[in-house]
Order: sequence, then C-alpha cells, then structure tokens
Amino acid sequence: MSTVADREAIAVRLRRAVAPLTTSTLARMERDMPWFRDLPAEERSWISTIVQAGIQAFVTWYETPQPASTPVTAEVFGSAPRALTGVVSLHQTVEMVRLTIEVVEENVGEAVGPEDAASVRESIVRYAREVAFATAEVYARAAELRGAWDARLEALVVDSVLRAEADESVLSRASALGWESGGDVVVVLGRVPDTDAAGPAREAVIDDVRRSARHLGLDVLCAVQGDRMVAVLGGVDGPDGADRAGTAVARHFGQGPVVVGPLVPDLVRASISSRAATAGLRAAAGWPDAPRPVSSDDLLPERALSGDGHARRQLVREVYLPMVAAGPPMLETVSRFLDQGGSIEGTARSMFVHANTVRYRLRRATEVTGLSPTDARHAYTYRLALTLGRLTAPDPQTSPGLSAPL
Repeated sequence: MSTVADREAIAVRLRRAVAPLTTSTLARMERDMPWFRDLPAEERSWISTIVQAGIQAFVTWYETPQPASTPVTAEVFGSAPRALTGVVSLHQTVEMVRLTIEVVEENVGEAVGPEDAASVRESIVRYAREVAFATAEVYARAAELRGAWDARLEALVVDSVLRAEADESVLSRASALGWESGGDVVVVLGRVPDTDAAGPAREAVIDDVRRSARHLGLDVLCAVQGDRMVAVLGGVDGPDGADRAGTAVARHFGQGPVVVGPLVPDLVRASISSRAATAGLRAAAGWPDAPRPVSSDDLLPERALSGDGHARRQLVREVYLPMVAAGPPMLETVSRFLDQGGSIEGTARSMFVHANTVRYRLRRATEVTGLSPTDARHAYTYRLALTLGRLTAPDPQTSPGLSAPL
C-alpha cells in the first residue's frame, strides 16, 4: 500500500510525463482511428486538450484518490465546447478514452519506474470507472439539451404549419427534425392525455405517437398546444392509409374525439388538413356516437351547423351540385325519399313511379355522391346538403327545384 508521501512523489514523476503521454496518445489515435484523421483541425485540437486534461486529472486524482474531491467531468471535459458532442459520437469518445488508458498503462513503467508501475496501473483501472461515468454524464446532458431544443423546434414547425406559414425555412427545419416525406400529408387532432401539463409525461406521450407512426413508415411531427395534441403525418398512402394512420396514433390521445383531417399533397398545404380537423374537433360534440378516430369529412354536417363556411361549401359542392348535374329526377327522388322517412314504397307512390325506379335512382345517387340515402347518417348529410344547396342556389335554371318535371 502506497503512503501519502509515496503517492506525492509518484505524482511528481507522472506530471513530468503528461506531455509525452499526450503526444503518444495522439500519435496512436492518428494511426488507429480513421475518424480522428478525418476531423477538422479545430476538433482535433479540442480532442488533444481533452486527452491532456484527462491525463492531468488522473495524476491529481492519483495523488488524492477520493472520488468526491475531484470533479472529473469538469476537469476532463469542461474545456471542450458542447458542440463537440455533435461531432464526436459517444462510441468514438469511449474508443478515445480506452486508447488513452492503454497508452498510459503501456508507458507508465517508463514514467515512474518498474517498482511503482503496478500501483499506478491499479489506480488507472479505478480511475477509468470515474471517467466512464463522466463520459456518460456529458453525453446524457448533451442528449437532454438536444432533445429539449428539438422539442421546441418541432413545436414551432407544427405551429407554422397550422398557421399556413410553412415556407422553405419551415421545410428546412422539418427536415432537420427527420421529416423526409414528399407524399401525402394528414393532420390528426385530439385532446392531450391526462398527464402532467409539462415534463417527462408529455414527452413520453409524444414519443409514443412517433413510434406508432414510424411503425407504419410515416414521417411525423407532433406537438402539444394547450389542451390539444397535434400530429402531422407524412407519407400517407391514400384515404385508406389516412384511416390506418389515424387509427395507429388515436390511442395515444386523451379522452374525447380524435379527428383526422383530409389528405393534402405536401407539408406546405397541411394547414388545409389542420383547419378541417380543428373545425371537426370543435363540432364533434354534435355527434356523440362518432367513431374514434373520425374523419373531418364525416363531420361535415356538424361543422356546417357550427358555422364552418368551408364545410357548408363542401357539402354543396360534393353532394348537392353533383345531383343537380345528374338531372332533376335524382334530386327529387332523394328529397322525396327523405321526406317519406326512408320508405321506398312511399316515395314511389308520392312520385307516381315504380319502386324499382326509386331504387335505381337511389343507387345512382350513391354512385354520384359516395353517400347512401338508405344509411341514417348519410341521409342526415343529404338533408343538410339539399337545404344548403337550395339556400345558396343563385338561379333556378342552374339549380332546379323540386317542381322540375321528371
């Protein structure tokens, strides 16, 4: 067991060897680590500083080997800029530390003499543990800072997308967050789960959304805005893909409706999907039995009644006007069918036509609009679309009424 006096004497000899040990370590790095050779001069200089600081810190620690007496993290890594953790990976840092320890072990006999080399090597093994923990601490802090910065950046990107302010700079920031999709985009909106308003619980929920989306091969941007959570999903493959994407992430939202906006071609136009999803979330209370998730298009009646002008125009454009274009018989048949409470026979009697004629026209209406008059929910949509169409019809010639001849 070395005495304090022995350690002090050995430490004096070790201090004299710091410079040559540093030079030997850097020479080995140059020879054995291709990534080190490829670094710019500034980064190589910082690594040289870290190596020298590490060896010097070991000498100090050897002289007074109480773990709490020497802040290893500050002494070894404190002089290096935080940006270095973004240049040199954790794996490379571990490789660098391992090689430094090997060089010191190999040359310690020459530095302090054969009789004291064993004592120093034993201390190197103990000190290596301290350095390992210090390395982990440095990269954990760097990862935490990057994660916090990425979360803020992601929230800003999502906010810009929702405000229709997405431009080239926003696309560049999204790309920095890993957004690669050039395909269709959809926005999913719902309430925040019952977790802490901030902190790890919220981050965990967002991470869950990311994992579920990426499991389907989708790009994702996710953020919490007040009591709402927004997921922007890219790379969606058609309407069926939008349904799958919405279903995959819906379970991570809080209680209440989860609304999937319409597909849009790219991130720049994601505000269109967001606007519809927002209107749908606001109006979803009008349909308590709505599925979860629910498409914003399926909420068109509730959106129209809640004052959404886009929904009113969409109902007229996609339901009323196609029936007008198909001819007066279809429009009157659907209207009479609704007035007769969904009775085909009653509709046929009121129009003085055969029941099969009614069935044929109803099938044609389904083909034209994608909505079946015999479905209760679709019938409700038809009723509202017909009312809005008549209210907005500019001219009886272009929008025939029910009095038009068959």
